[in-house]
Amino acid sequence: MATAKVTKEKKKTAVQAPSGMKATVYNQSGKESGKVDLPESVFGLPWNADLVHQVVVSQQSNARTPVAHTKDRSEVRGGGKKPWKQKGTGRARHGSRRSPIWIGGGVTFGPRNEKDYSKKINKKMRAKALYTVLSKKLKDGEILFVDTLSFGKPRTVQAKEVISALGAVKGYGKLITKKKNTALFTLPAPDENIIKSFRNFGNVHVEEVRNLNPVTALTYKYLIITKPNNAILFFESRLGK
Repeated sequence: MATAKVTKEKKKTAVQAPSGMKATVYNQSGKESGKVDLPESVFGLPWNADLVHQVVVSQQSNARTPVAHTKDRSEVRGGGKKPWKQKGTGRARHGSRRSPIWIGGGVTFGPRNEKDYSKKINKKMRAKALYTVLSKKLKDGEILFVDTLSFGKPRTVQAKEVISALGAVKGYGKLITKKKNTALFTLPAPDENIIKSFRNFGNVHVEEVRNLNPVTALTYKYLIITKPNNAILFFESRLGK
């Protein structure tokens, strides 16, 4: 009985052993055009909510521009003279019209534009957080690999045809129906024809793959990676040694 149990456990372990990761690549017409090998160091990481949260909050803080600014009692105009004498008037004593309790006076503990919200993020943390998000989106079926996008000139009609064709792929129907933050297209290099073609779609954004980060990856439901081989080489290069 014990021997049979050990053999069964070994067989079960062999079945669960990880194998090479592959994904289907489509063309802009929504037809299968091949396969691509995915490195587990980029697309096979376990979910790490603490790391992703830390990096996302830090990036949002770094993008924050302090605009709101209030003046304290030393910065508002006027108030150099004591409003009235200390005693004998029957009114409360006051030393300045710039007091925060006066209309037109300074503000106490108001927002100041010199506050620094920036936070430091290590490069390896930022890269691993991005690859953790990519791994999660791949597992959830929210990444689509497209061999190439080619537009002869800026045409919104052609961009709509591409979205409709990719939306016909099984599991990606919301590309057509979802109205907000639907898809993020990543390009290996800037392409004005593609960028201008998708500009009229408020739920679609086009970005260079080198600018991809956890915040933008999480903002949009679907991530459409064009020229996946080039994108994978770039992702691996960010891992360093």
